[in-house]
Amino acid sequence: MSEGRKLVASNRRARYDFALEDTWEAGIVLTGSEVKSLRGGRASLNEAFARVEGNEVWLENMHIPPYEPAGKTHGYDPRRPRKLLMHKREIQRLIGKTAEKGLTLVPVRVYFKNGLAKVEVGLGRGKAKYEKRQTLKLKEHQREMERGFGSARKTTTPPAR
Repeated sequence: MSEGRKLVASNRRARYDFALEDTWEAGIVLTGSEVKSLRGGRASLNEAFARVEGNEVWLENMHIPPYEPAGKTHGYDPRRPRKLLMHKREIQRLIGKTAEKGLTLVPVRVYFKNGLAKVEVGLGRGKAKYEKRQTLKLKEHQREMERGFGSARKTTTPPAR
């Protein structure tokens, strides 16, 4: 991450389960104790998704555990829907894109940028099992090639003259 950014949570399965076509940065409407909990690095994007309802975008199922020092007076539902703040033209584009069959909004990561909580939302198409296997094979092949280049320099013998 670049200057002024602090990563809170990332959805590592998002790029595995979905072929992401495009990503957007959005602000999140949070309560004070939710922000404190996020600053402590406590959040989970497992099973989280975003949806467009009317002219608003909502983040569903993101888990932000209650901030313990706030006590019981500031209790909230850890998985409550949270409104995402985006420009109207971005929301209109999302409405058109999510209407297409197979496209969904997936939160990729949550971070702080210049002190403000942000979420990166990706527009993705679900991958089939064989596509996931293909992705894993490509990654493994790439790792082996990189390992091979490193060890090849050390173990190869000079050519005979």
